[in-house]
Amino acid sequence: MAISTYRPLPSELADIQAEMEGHAADYGLDFYRTIFEMLDYEELSMFAAYGGFPTRYPHWRFGAQYDELMKGYSYGLQKIYEMVINTDPCYAYLLSCNSLTDQKLVIAHVYGHCDFFKNNAWFSHTNRKMLDQMANHGARARRYIDRIGHEKVEEFIDACLSLEDLIDMYSPHIQRTPSRNKTLMPNELKPRRDDKHLEGTTDEIEEEEGDGEQHAARFATKGYLDPFVNPRTAIDAEEEEIKKRAEESRARRSFPEEPQRDVLLFLLEHAPLQPWQHDILSIIRDEAYYFAPQGQTKIMNEGWASFWHSTIMTHHGVTDADFIDYADHHSGTMATSRNRLNPYKLGIELLRDIEDRWNKGKFGPEWENCDDMETKMKWDRQLGLGREKIFEVRRVHNDVTFIDNFLTPEFCIQQNLFQYRFNEENDYYEIASREFAAIKRQLLDNLTNHGRPFIYVQDGNYKNRGELYLAHRYQGIELKQDYAQDTLVNLQKLWRRPVHIETIVDDKPRVLSFDGHTHESK
Repeated sequence: MAISTYRPLPSELADIQAEMEGHAADYGLDFYRTIFEMLDYEELSMFAAYGGFPTRYPHWRFGAQYDELMKGYSYGLQKIYEMVINTDPCYAYLLSCNSLTDQKLVIAHVYGHCDFFKNNAWFSHTNRKMLDQMANHGARARRYIDRIGHEKVEEFIDACLSLEDLIDMYSPHIQRTPSRNKTLMPNELKPRRDDKHLEGTTDEIEEEEGDGEQHAARFATKGYLDPFVNPRTAIDAEEEEIKKRAEESRARRSFPEEPQRDVLLFLLEHAPLQPWQHDILSIIRDEAYYFAPQGQTKIMNEGWASFWHSTIMTHHGVTDADFIDYADHHSGTMATSRNRLNPYKLGIELLRDIEDRWNKGKFGPEWENCDDMETKMKWDRQLGLGREKIFEVRRVHNDVTFIDNFLTPEFCIQQNLFQYRFNEENDYYEIASREFAAIKRQLLDNLTNHGRPFIYVQDGNYKNRGELYLAHRYQGIELKQDYAQDTLVNLQKLWRRPVHIETIVDDKPRVLSFDGHTHESK
């Protein structure tokens, strides 16, 4: 497929862009310079299939996604109105067949996204030059294809893509293990040689220093008090326990020392990969981390963009001639069904609820402790803090913390939210509960880790045979057996020795294994 080059917007749309940008800035939105380009639906489908980056590495899944998008549009099942990518500057693509009213709405919507990308904390570690980085990834992959062969490289990419969710999406924000460059003190309580109260303890200090191994902790004290503060029996017992743990650790010869959630990083560090395979896997991991914040903030991001396109359009953008088209498009975007959660609708309504609550002072101990519903209905402290609050929410939260902190029983009632489940007796989905706690729990379960299972590397030298042992943190939902088996097959292609995963099947602990030829469950 041909890759589109930049084409300036028609003058009419350029004027609309300047107008919408001015309104967005007046409301306090802060965004990178935004470049818009007009595409027809075939081009926009191609960009969407590539995730907004048309210079990515070649792979059949992009073609399959393009074909799916084009068929959906041809059959009237779906339509992409716009696309915006998180870079500096931001690039946004408009559909050429949209009406002017739709273009106004879309441009205002894009500026909401651009503000969110720039200011939300969960995007703070993403590469803002990813457009160039993706092109670099594509060039490297094409060189490997030319040198090694298309089929071999594509087969390896297939295996890597099946594992791309096995990352630690919080690792850019949390240091889970000490930095390798940091010098760790083996004993924080070890006395200093220059302490003027250490007379009579020199021998003990010399004994503890010098071998670099861990020893029992000794408290600094005057020499004549040392037998009482650091009794020899206690010190000997602790030394014996430390030696025992060290021997057990050496006997196991297991690594990592603690379960590691970033499975792809563990594979990059320890799997027997050829240089080109190592590079391909690093490309898949880099791109997975780039897209992770978008999955973490889908509801907030779409809600924030919808909040601002609604605000800008209703106050500034809609003319008498635009009103019907705008109302039809906006209501279609916000439409909900009884079997699907609409992130646009949930996000915008929860932001509006937060703004209203903080404007009226419906928060804090006084509000929480009020049991009089009539008083709550009339509650209005006229604080006017709503706009400030939603900007704060936009800055620090992701979907999980957004729902956890701001979903309320009153909001669930107002929005008619409920929990549903599949009834096997009548082969039908039905309402399971309207209780606030159940609704919130299901929302959080679906949003945590993108709704995917938590998988950890438990042991890279299982049974001292170099086998890979993973552990699934069971949280009430079992692994899909066919998915688990296929993932083990692809994992074994990278590890090249038997792989195992500890999980729960039919409420009983099981270990699923694949040795390169057969699957086993025990």
